[in-house]
Amino acid sequence: MSSDYQPLLGAELEESVIDEVLTERGVGVLSMAAEGVPYGVPLSFGYDGEDTLYFVFLGATTELRKESYAEQTDVASFTTFDIGQDGAWRSVIVSGPLNRIEIDEWDSARESLADNAYQSNLLSEYELQENPNVWALKAQERSGRAVGQQ
Repeated sequence: MSSDYQPLLGAELEESVIDEVLTERGVGVLSMAAEGVPYGVPLSFGYDGEDTLYFVFLGATTELRKESYAEQTDVASFTTFDIGQDGAWRSVIVSGPLNRIEIDEWDSARESLADNAYQSNLLSEYELQENPNVWALKAQERSGRAVGQQ
């Protein structure tokens, strides 16, 4: 491949920088698929600092679209990114199984969400239910790239 494209391709992120991006961002796009139909939805997320991302599905529609796709997805993908004022950017993609958490996992999920989810203060209004509508993506693959970053 020609080196003329290197500025556009950027460089792979180290694992520690991937963790940094996942900890700092708090919002991204969760992509799922059901019966070959893709569905991507912007969501706030919490990251446990190791290998799990948590999502609260709030404001469900009568069709329960997010839940329906989540239940049918074998492997979900999540993307988050940031763009600097100078045009430099970083992105991280995480993929793995997506499962609804059990009630005994709620404390870990809530802590992760409170630490870095976008507008995590809204979670204080979320009532703990017997079966919370919180989903966990267990990272089996992680990757990241940066352009214009030092």
